[in-house]
Amino acid sequence: MDVLVVLLKSLLIGGLVGFAAGAGAARMFHAPSTQGLGAFRTLGEMNACEGDAASHFSFGLGFFFNAWASTVGAGAFTQDVDHRVIPNWAAAALLVKNKNVAETMHNPKKMGISGAVVGMLVVAFLNTTASAIPESLQVTAIAVLVPAANLLINTVMPVLFWLAAIDAGKRSGLWATIFGGLATMIMGNAVPGVVLGILIGKGVDEIGWNKVTKSMMAAVILLFVLSAFFRGFDLQMIESFRLQIPGWLENMHDVFSIGK
Repeated sequence: MDVLVVLLKSLLIGGLVGFAAGAGAARMFHAPSTQGLGAFRTLGEMNACEGDAASHFSFGLGFFFNAWASTVGAGAFTQDVDHRVIPNWAAAALLVKNKNVAETMHNPKKMGISGAVVGMLVVAFLNTTASAIPESLQVTAIAVLVPAANLLINTVMPVLFWLAAIDAGKRSGLWATIFGGLATMIMGNAVPGVVLGILIGKGVDEIGWNKVTKSMMAAVILLFVLSAFFRGFDLQMIESFRLQIPGWLENMHDVFSIGK
């Protein structure tokens, strides 16, 4: 009886969340004329899959394992469920029959319906399996799923995105390699940098170096600088060269209480 209650509630919540996530992700492609509901990384990651159903499915699958492990072990969803799994699987379901992204992935109505179905299935699966697994087996599940998910996210996915960037063109491959390397050192994962590299490279290929692409480049550079600073990467890099950290830089970090 408890499992049935969990299932019914999961179907309701999953449908509502999936509809919002799917429709919101599609609306982001119509900004700024239409306001979207999502995150910049969702837009960038979906663009990086380039409308390929298999790419969208595999990308969502990588984060699904991590979300599953978190649900089983901690009883809580990660943000990847609504930011990455549902939107990408909803897009994959639509793109299987129609490769035209304007009629599928960019259509809020179709993405909302597809997202609702995917959300119902995903949330129901996560909740029912988590409630059905005995507590004694949760530790084992975490020990198996978490390392597998980390390997997929930190090793396999960056390689796949890097290969996609190289396939997209020389310029995209170059910037994806540079930003991917920086993201690996600063953030610990190359995917954000590779995605940004693809956006910069394809932007320059399509519209050239103008105010828009230069502004994007400036924003990306600023993002890496701030990310490195707030993660204390600059202090670690100076120490790795066995150099003395400047007092003014250390004082600046002390002001924000970071990098320590």
